[in-house]
Amino acid sequence: MITRALGLALLLPSALAAQTVEPCDDFRANLQALAEPWEDNSRVFANGDVRLAVIDTIEPAAAAFHLLVLSPPRDELGGRQCRVISLQGASGFGSLSLTGLVASYDARTGLGFQIPAKRYFPDSGEFGPATLSVTVNQASGAITARLD
Repeated sequence: MITRALGLALLLPSALAAQTVEPCDDFRANLQALAEPWEDNSRVFANGDVRLAVIDTIEPAAAAFHLLVLSPPRDELGGRQCRVISLQGASGFGSLSLTGLVASYDARTGLGFQIPAKRYFPDSGEFGPATLSVTVNQASGAITARLD
């Protein structure tokens, strides 16, 4: 069923237009899905307050990679918010790698990350390079994502 939904989503032009930033769920934020090797697919920033992790859900194969973000604000128990970034809904990227990640900071917008990615083009059956740009504002808790 997931494969069928992915196929339909990939055929719709609007499905490729925007990246989604959603609360973590059991499918995309499952620790078993942390891409191996863990030390290559997880990074911390801002004195450990912000963590990025690449998630590999294995299926659907053309869109199995997602980015998990743990960041402030913290809840009443001290836990960070958990968000997952996908290409569109439950459909992820063809690949995502923290190797080559570029991090920056802007006092107005927060932490910025440019992450190498690949996306699947169903018309050609090919994968093409892309850059996932993510901004994490620790003060407001806002997280935005864009695929270039």
